[in-house]
Parts: sequence; structure tokens; C-alpha cells
Amino acid sequence: MLINKERSALLVIDVQAKLLPGVYESEDLVKGCRWLMELAQLVGVPVLGSEQYPQGVGPTTDTLKELLPAEDFIGKTYFSCADSPECSARIDAMDREEIVICGMEAHACVMQSALRLLEQGKKVYVVADAISARNPVDTEYAIARMREEGVKIVTREMVGFEWMMRSDVPEFRDFSMKFLR
Repeated sequence: MLINKERSALLVIDVQAKLLPGVYESEDLVKGCRWLMELAQLVGVPVLGSEQYPQGVGPTTDTLKELLPAEDFIGKTYFSCADSPECSARIDAMDREEIVICGMEAHACVMQSALRLLEQGKKVYVVADAISARNPVDTEYAIARMREEGVKIVTREMVGFEWMMRSDVPEFRDFSMKFLR
């Protein structure tokens, strides 16, 4: 099944500035998440961000935080966004059956969110080139486990081309000029 922008939401999980120095290829992670957030805005897909225990860990990195209103970043203490009452309520309010996920850490908050959302009947797509963890082995095994459990593993460009669906829509010119270089 292809990802459809009319049925999708983007969930950006816990890309918090204080944690980024310890995350493998963190600059690429942030760029990948920003790419997806900007693309979602281009095609009208709702975006929600989460922050793991922001009182102690701090906020989302400014590079991403500047793209959304502050109220679209939900603090949580559960690792899974689906288990956090505040975050889950916001996901439900978006009324989208497909959840595209990026962020960190791949083997903790990303994986637990993906698996729990899948259990709740959502179609879940995790963007392999927009997730990471402190140890790349954790990301590798998280991807393998999520795939085995039924989560669809995709890339940013797969998401982009599926959200576009065709080359004669007005957004495709922006997509091809800004996102495919």
C-alpha cells in the first residue's frame, strides 16, 4: 500500500538538542527530520512533535522547533507516544490512519511508538534515513524488529514521491527543486 498524504500524519519523536551530541550521525538525523517536516508542510500533512521529559532533557533542537508552533511539541514521560495520554490524544485528534515516524532513539521511543501505534490499528511507516540512536547497532536491530512486527520501513524519498503521487501537481516543482538535490 502506498502512503497517501490525505491519510497521513508525520510524528517527529524526541529530537532534543541536549541529547543530539551523543546520537550517531545526529546532523544527518536533524536534516532528515527537517526535510520531512518541510515536505509535510508543502503537501498539507499534519505534523506533531514529541519531547521526552522536556523538564529534564530540554526542548527539541531549534532547527526543528522553528518549523512548528510550540503547542505542537508534546512533552511525555512514556517512551511510546501512543502510551502518553497527551501525545496519544493529539495523534487521535489528527484523525489520520497512517503515521509516518522520524526521530530518536530508534530502539526506544521510535520503536515503542511504532509498535504501539501498529497495535492500535494504525498503518505505521518508519523513515530509515531519518531515525538514529546513540549506537548504530541499536538502529539496525530496531529496524529489523519493527519490520518483523509489520511496520513498514521506508526512506524520505519514498515518502516524498508517494505523497506527491504525480508529477503534474503544483507541489511537484517545489519538491523536485528543493527536496531532490
